Amino acid sequence: MSDDERNTAGRGQLTGLKVVEFAHVVAGPLAGSMLADQGADVVHVEPPGAGDAARAMGPQRDGIPLWFKVSGRNKRSVTLDLHHEAGRAVAHRLVAWADVVIVTLRAGRLRSWELDWDSVHRINPRAVLLQISGFGATSSQADAPGFGKMGEARSGVVHLTGFPDGPPVHTGFSHGDAVTGLMGAYAILAALHRRDHDPDFDGEWIDLALFESLFRLVEWQVIVHDQLGRVPERSGNQLAVAPAAVINTYRSRDGQWITVTSATLRSVRNIACLLGLPEEDFATTQQQYDRRGELDEGLRNWVAERDTGECLEGFARAEVVASRVFDAADIAADPVYAEREDIVTVEDPDLGPVRMQAVIPHFRQRPGRVWRTGPALGQDNHLVYGQWLGLSADELADLETSDVI
Repeated sequence: MSDDERNTAGRGQLTGLKVVEFAHVVAGPLAGSMLADQGADVVHVEPPGAGDAARAMGPQRDGIPLWFKVSGRNKRSVTLDLHHEAGRAVAHRLVAWADVVIVTLRAGRLRSWELDWDSVHRINPRAVLLQISGFGATSSQADAPGFGKMGEARSGVVHLTGFPDGPPVHTGFSHGDAVTGLMGAYAILAALHRRDHDPDFDGEWIDLALFESLFRLVEWQVIVHDQLGRVPERSGNQLAVAPAAVINTYRSRDGQWITVTSATLRSVRNIACLLGLPEEDFATTQQQYDRRGELDEGLRNWVAERDTGECLEGFARAEVVASRVFDAADIAADPVYAEREDIVTVEDPDLGPVRMQAVIPHFRQRPGRVWRTGPALGQDNHLVYGQWLGLSADELADLETSDVI
């Protein structure tokens, strides 16, 4: 079965949508990945030779990098040297072909290569442009470089993460990039909805800075500072401005970590009953808050005296919300992940069968599917440039001879 047939067999919500990415590494490509998972035809444009830097990142097996097998999945890879005038001409043909254009290049480079909003809109007046940058196209730092961790720091999230007596902490993955990719995909779909319902639609420019996505998700930090003059601080596993009676991690006798959390009056009273404390002493929110230290210490001792299985069984009987802290091996063996079919096996030409995340979220009617792992560099040059854009065999040969593709 050809790649085209395999993709058609996995028809999803966005089948027929055409996307071109002039974007590398995480944020922009993740936005494209979310669209590709739902059936969009996503063309990932890479420089000839090394390709996207993500191809060489992360752990490897037998010299084969693993990360790009997931991040590049369900996409078409084409090579194109945008430093050549002929390469830029092909890029503009891709823009004219696409419904959506995703860019992560600096503002000055976008202008010089005519991939900025004014140029994209001139080439394709109905195109939706997602432009992701460190500081946004309208700021005084529009041309400054930026990475996801910078965005995390600038958003306020890193300041809130960690314990009061420790340093601010980043999460262990590309958090800022990933959330920006998700928000970019959401914004694209919002613009496409308007395109489909507004007869006066004249294209759309989505201008998204790396710090803005996480900044938007911490809903309370600005209004708390504005109205109370407070700067929320790190509070460990507690919520900085809405401390519950119990949110913490505890280590069991056999060395596993367990998270316990409460969000309602009833759930806190359940913890008190489990620990043998008088339920009436935890009847109100204020009582629970005032005695949160007693609950925390009691849980720490209770968990430390028991193996993990016994802890989880006891929490379940008492209707206390708790979970073992999962690592990748736990996820791979977990029955709930299996029941949800959240991990799928995909055949890869280099590695054989590989397991990775399924298409998430799940759709009932047209769920999409993972039909290919990240492709080889330039694997789809002839399909995209020849069949989709209509370049002749002679034109393709000229581009190859001149090292444009």
